[in-house]
Amino acid sequence: MSPSQIAISADGVERRFGDLIAVDGVSLEVEAGEIYGFLGPNGAGKSTLTRILCTLLTPSAGHATVAGYDVESQPGEVRLRAGVALQEAALDDKQTGAEMLALQGRFYGLSGKATKARVAQLTTLVDIGSALDRRIGTYSGGMKRRLDLALALVHDPEVLFLDEPTTGLDPVSRAKVWQEVRRLNRELGMTVFLTTQYLEEADELADRVGIISKGRLVAEGTPAQLKRSIGTDVVIVTVTGDARIAGQALKSLDVVERIEANGPTLTLSVSDGPSAISPIAVALAQVPDTEVIELSLRRPSLDDVFLSVTGEHITDSSAFMASASAPQNPQEPQ
Repeated sequence: MSPSQIAISADGVERRFGDLIAVDGVSLEVEAGEIYGFLGPNGAGKSTLTRILCTLLTPSAGHATVAGYDVESQPGEVRLRAGVALQEAALDDKQTGAEMLALQGRFYGLSGKATKARVAQLTTLVDIGSALDRRIGTYSGGMKRRLDLALALVHDPEVLFLDEPTTGLDPVSRAKVWQEVRRLNRELGMTVFLTTQYLEEADELADRVGIISKGRLVAEGTPAQLKRSIGTDVVIVTVTGDARIAGQALKSLDVVERIEANGPTLTLSVSDGPSAISPIAVALAQVPDTEVIELSLRRPSLDDVFLSVTGEHITDSSAFMASASAPQNPQEPQ
């Protein structure tokens, strides 16, 4: 793509915290008007790269641009063109939503009249109108997320960074945020860089997905391309005992393209799921001291892709579990 079409570019970006490499040579490009899903568990480096792109952290190596401006040498230009909603919303519970939006407008140099007009536009884009005159301390978690999204949009940015915008929300609030992100992208042509640990969120919203693991970009493509890359169908088998032993009995089967063992579960990539079921069941029946508890067939998911490229499930990785209860610190890798 031509430089004019690139909204976000990272070239060999690295970020170190002492001996820890939180972001390890990440290179990517996001086209203008695209929703790019940056998928990975907590601790993978998603938020660290986002903070670099938002000029909140400087890269230890490499360089990056947002809206054509260098994040390290031209941070002011980047901030004028980027809207940012991070994991922890910086909201004042004692102010009303309208007061915070007006304050944000002043920060960006907007006149009172221009801010008022912009807030009126935002109430049609983001579902916050009914709560604007209430104190933020009375807001639900979903309403606070939507207000934070509106604050990121006051200056009409070219690029919107959303760092895990639906973490901790109930399904109804999450669906509303999804709806608003789609509307911003569709109606305004806004480029959205969305970090998430939710597979469904990346699958539902993103035009393209980048998968990050241990600081490295390990896969990239549309959700459909990534799923096709690991096989047409997936057979999931739960057995008694060690799944790795059962997996050995399936290696000689032509219908099985790839085998992943995780505890008592085998994940098998197959080209033709319905025809593969019978030979798989027959082979497993011949394994001593092993009983098949459950066998199911489904299409590949982004979790299967993540497992294929990293060797672990995103939903039960040690990095996710270790950091899920840890306090968030903007100076520490995430």
